[in-house]
Amino acid sequence: MTSDGGRRTQAERDAITVEIGYALCSAVFAAAVLFGAVAGPAYVFGLSGGARTTLTGTGATLAAVVFVARVVSVLVRFRAGTRSGQPSQPGRTSPDS
Repeated sequence: MTSDGGRRTQAERDAITVEIGYALCSAVFAAAVLFGAVAGPAYVFGLSGGARTTLTGTGATLAAVVFVARVVSVLVRFRAGTRSGQPSQPGRTSPDS
């Protein structure tokens, strides 16, 4: 439901769907880059089992944290942007601006 108690329009539902997709895709990319940066050297330089396990575990943990943080930050920013009263069309100004 919208903030005024009405039902969401198709455009609003589409915008939410696109934003969720963007949040998930960008979070997967950020997590993969971070995991590669942390765990990659263990495989590139052929480190021993203990060092490899430590770097892989640390990379996986940090990647999971970054994934969740990215998804939450994108969706919170989207929700805040929909409440700000900004115009819905580019080039238009809000009446109180």
